[in-house]
Amino acid sequence: MNQKELKELIEFLIEKDIAEFELERGDVKVKIKRAAEPAPVPLPDSRYIAVHPAPVDAGAHVSASVPAKVDLAVAAAAVPAPEEDLHIVRSPIVGTFYEAPSPGSPPFVKVGDVLEVGQVLCIVEAMKLMNEIECDVAGELVKKLVANGQPIEYGQEMFAIRPAK
Repeated sequence: MNQKELKELIEFLIEKDIAEFELERGDVKVKIKRAAEPAPVPLPDSRYIAVHPAPVDAGAHVSASVPAKVDLAVAAAAVPAPEEDLHIVRSPIVGTFYEAPSPGSPPFVKVGDVLEVGQVLCIVEAMKLMNEIECDVAGELVKKLVANGQPIEYGQEMFAIRPAK
């Protein structure tokens, strides 16, 4: 396998959003594993941030750092505005979320897909049993709220769907 073929293979895997791939041809073995996208770190709710000045003893040397001022307008802008009436699909069981039928396969659904009632959205594995989770409303997939391979709880939000009108 030459460098050009390897580059084309990597581009294909990125395009198809394949996280892990392994190929063996004779004495050549290629294993590609992409790192998962880091989960966004939620910002603290700016409504509850309070800055209290520390009391200073006149004879003491102050070496503690002073907390930075928080710009409330910037922090409030970072908090997303509530979406329009979206239908939330929640997990019916505790388990592990999988977005595809098998490793290396394309996901069942992607953001922007038009969904139908009964369409498989994902698999939740519980006690070595693979449970297909189906869509219960027709519409457009707006958000995936969990990552592939993530453990999920009963009632946890998994998908946000804009119902068809």
